[in-house]
Amino acid sequence: MSTTFYTCADALPVFLQERYIFMRETAYNAYRRSSYVLSHALVSLPSLIFLSFSFAAITFWAVGLDGGFSGFFFYFLIIFASFWAGNSFVTFLSGVVPHVMLGYTIVVAILAYFLLFSGFFMNRDRIPPYWIWFHYMSLVKYPYEAVLQNEFHDPTKCFVRGVQIFDNTPLGSVPTSVKVRLLQTMSNTLGMTINSSTCLTTGSDILQQQGITDLSKWNCLWVTVAWGFLFRILFYLSLLLGSKNKRRHVMWRIKGVRETGSLAKTMDLAA
Repeated sequence: MSTTFYTCADALPVFLQERYIFMRETAYNAYRRSSYVLSHALVSLPSLIFLSFSFAAITFWAVGLDGGFSGFFFYFLIIFASFWAGNSFVTFLSGVVPHVMLGYTIVVAILAYFLLFSGFFMNRDRIPPYWIWFHYMSLVKYPYEAVLQNEFHDPTKCFVRGVQIFDNTPLGSVPTSVKVRLLQTMSNTLGMTINSSTCLTTGSDILQQQGITDLSKWNCLWVTVAWGFLFRILFYLSLLLGSKNKRRHVMWRIKGVRETGSLAKTMDLAA
């Protein structure tokens, strides 16, 4: 997910390079700002679809993610939604920030905070209360949770059985026979049967440990798509509010050029 969003940073210079042309053509009323925003979004969709499919096809089967064809289809959809939201976010910043290098600095910094509070480094229960609002504003949170739910959605699939409970602990290096006796001791103490085939951690347990209990994977997908539309609307507002004075300045320059040309023509006729 972090790779997906950082890839979207290449959309930053697009509007910054087109800003002067946009100001000139809107000053002549060649088209509306809403038309420019809509066309800008539509033009970016084919490349986002191609990137999403390429990234999904390369990573899904190579990593060995779960879900089969339906899992791959949802994986492709959430990556496409992530590209859409990230591209819209960077496009909005390009309408606010006037310089490319400053824009890259802001994009990288904000995406870093999105990743930090997305729930990957620390789950929702460990985030301080005064930062929890940023957790829900993180663009990375929703696709990250959707991918995890797509992977661990099956409650019947077991991920830790019997002696595997001791893996990644100080007891992980002891012989297997000792681990089996430990399981027998735990069974006697707890009054329940725990042997080498007992399932101790399911997919639902993993999701609960990560604090992913708020939204379903499809709701996470719709929220990610909605973020993209929100930033497109904010991009339109930034053009609407930020270009009024600049448009007036361009009109004055055009008027001055016309007046200068008319004066020169009059002087030629007089001569």
